[in-house]
Amino acid sequence: MTTLRKVMLVDDEDDIRTIGNLSLSRVGGWQTVLAASGAEALEKAAAEKPDLILLDVMMPGMDGPTTFGRLRAQEATAHTPIIFMTAKIQKQEVARYLELGALGVIGKPFDPMTLPSEIRKLVPA
Repeated sequence: MTTLRKVMLVDDEDDIRTIGNLSLSRVGGWQTVLAASGAEALEKAAAEKPDLILLDVMMPGMDGPTTFGRLRAQEATAHTPIIFMTAKIQKQEVARYLELGALGVIGKPFDPMTLPSEIRKLVPA
């Protein structure tokens, strides 16, 4: 049972963070934490302890799957549900992310009006 109160969005693109923030906070009604890189995500996730992390796959430096591994290795976020976001939704990619232990994959660009309901479909109630 996961109650979502605080959602963290990790994406290196400013506009995605801006739109994502509006979508998650206004449409979803969640407290939103933003991170622009994998390194920032590790730091903020440990401090903020979000109920869910939305993680961009393609990021400079530490990419999504690497960040995912680091989040899992960190005690504070070892069990935090994580959903990947990517523009490249191919079956084998999705399968790989699910094998890593992600809750699911959401395509980019996402629709800000439906993003929260997409998230709710993936999060076990």
